[in-house]
Amino acid sequence: MKHLISIDDLDQEEIEGLLDRAESFAEVSKRDIKKVPALRGRTVVTLFYEASTRTSSSFELAAKRLSADVVSVKSSGSSVEKGESLKDTVETLSAYDPAAIVIRHPQAGAADMLTNWVDAAVVNAGDGMRQHPSQALLDLLALRQRIGSVEGRKIWIVGDVLHSRVARSNIQAFSKMGAEVTVAGPPTLIPRRIEESGCEVRYSLDEIEEADVVYSLRMQRERMKESFVPSIREYARLFQINSRRLTPRQLVMHPGPVNRGVEIGGDVIDSDRCLIADQVASGLAMRMAILFELLAHGDHRESAEAPVPIGEPA
Repeated sequence: MKHLISIDDLDQEEIEGLLDRAESFAEVSKRDIKKVPALRGRTVVTLFYEASTRTSSSFELAAKRLSADVVSVKSSGSSVEKGESLKDTVETLSAYDPAAIVIRHPQAGAADMLTNWVDAAVVNAGDGMRQHPSQALLDLLALRQRIGSVEGRKIWIVGDVLHSRVARSNIQAFSKMGAEVTVAGPPTLIPRRIEESGCEVRYSLDEIEEADVVYSLRMQRERMKESFVPSIREYARLFQINSRRLTPRQLVMHPGPVNRGVEIGGDVIDSDRCLIADQVASGLAMRMAILFELLAHGDHRESAEAPVPIGEPA
């Protein structure tokens, strides 16, 4: 694995390998000394052109837990605000000789372009409405730790699928691992021909009780240039995930940030069935695994020191 741009870059065996690696890092995170020296002397740049809390902080902490040096750049307060192009920004950051660049950008394909400009490994932390592969991988990890394999499980992804890069990545990841995926939402928020990606489509929550896992999506109003639903209240009435719609056995996930009381009810968020906290915890371990596999075991290992065993502290 040279870069991580899309779930399409990975086959089932590679996903399993990342899940195994992430579980080993999750164990390390429970120790008093949480750092390992695997990436000591390497530099990881995080470049975020969109607001982020969970993804940016977990990638930064993941790199630090692996003993890498971290350079964090956000568009606000940087030369990007002054009109500097992505290519010029990347060329400037290349002076730090980064081993990896983690990028989030509002334009689909930005991470792909980056691979043509740098020698570093590139990790796509979200590009427009296209892909968010590390989110899909951490979601698989959270589910593995709660219910084991997702093979044969029924997973419903509910809400604003049209504007969701998380939905696109998760449909691919869940399907590759053998789950039966259904997307549900208002017709205006379901992409045309989405079923070609391997999922079923529903326009209501009828029969949602068949799902083992319900994955709720945020209404991404910042990406909406027109009205896609009559009102938020009407959307919540028809598609909110709450305890009245769920059976006791069903688990609920959400990528965050949450619009409490809109796409998901507070009664669900505060219940044991909700995996949001598990997803956040899995994010750190999975992003450690991604950086480790790219830099210590990947195509860029020629310039790395021999990796130290995971169990040995820095």
